[in-house]
Amino acid sequence: MSSSPHAKPRSLDSRLLVVDDDLRLRNLLQRYLSGQGYLVDVARDAGEAKERLKGIAYDLIVLDVSMPGEDGLTFARSLRALGNVPILFLTARKETKHRIEGLEAGADDYMGKPFDPHELSLRVASLLRRVKSVAPPGWVHFGEYRFDLERRRLWNRSGPVMLTAREGEVLGHLAKALGKPVRRDKLGHESSLGERSVDVCINRLRRKLGENARSARHIISIRGTGYALRASP
Repeated sequence: MSSSPHAKPRSLDSRLLVVDDDLRLRNLLQRYLSGQGYLVDVARDAGEAKERLKGIAYDLIVLDVSMPGEDGLTFARSLRALGNVPILFLTARKETKHRIEGLEAGADDYMGKPFDPHELSLRVASLLRRVKSVAPPGWVHFGEYRFDLERRRLWNRSGPVMLTAREGEVLGHLAKALGKPVRRDKLGHESSLGERSVDVCINRLRRKLGENARSARHIISIRGTGYALRASP
């Protein structure tokens, strides 16, 4: 299996998790996909993958079927019970019945070993495009951040960004109106905060986003109105 890239690296916000008990293959895929611009973490088995998933919301999982302990099929079923993260199976078993078994377990795509890393990269890109075109309304993406409207949790490329309950509430109102101004008094009323407290909360949110009022890229002030959350700063 060749690891030489066939395409120029590109900048992407997507974070991938590669789960395979083969150390050489894990390292190869991490290097190759990182070279394509993805943020890539690796895990040697389902147990290690579960630990990583506790703190990071991945955009796609590349998963080996035949792993010691909990196999890929069982792990995929447990993932499907919790959410819809795209899963691309890797396996040496290429018979039709095995492909069907993998798809029934929740895989979105299926690649037999050995494979060309370039083809894998193309399949990953295709799955990510498909998911983004039908993204659930419960997620809002802005810059390198992703916000879960239902749980009021925020992630960036490094993992979760800790928010207080009030900060999550205010960011949630801004995220629901992504790109549109939200009046300060409306934010205060819906978050049970006074207007001055809203300003304090916005300042704290900006610090957690690595910005301030003078260099705001995500949460911008709308003079005479309030604030807006920009999707693409």
